Amino acid sequence: MPYLEVQHEKSLEAEKMETANIAAVATEMSQTRTTAAVQTTVLKKTLDIQAQHAAQLVEAAADVIPSNPPHLGNRIDTAA
Repeated sequence: MPYLEVQHEKSLEAEKMETANIAAVATEMSQTRTTAAVQTTVLKKTLDIQAQHAAQLVEAAADVIPSNPPHLGNRIDTAA
């Protein structure tokens, strides 16, 4: 085989490999974007649930009836 034909075949193989590499990188980038979008959605949902639970805790704390008599806990002994 003449030298030019061998070089041409190598060039075609290199182009095929480059095209395959580009396709693989594009696929990986697409998968990465999809994964990031799913993770962001899950994070937002988790934050919403935490906010709801925090609001429920605040409401529950407001409904607590004090168990001490009203005269207790009104003074602080600063001389001790």
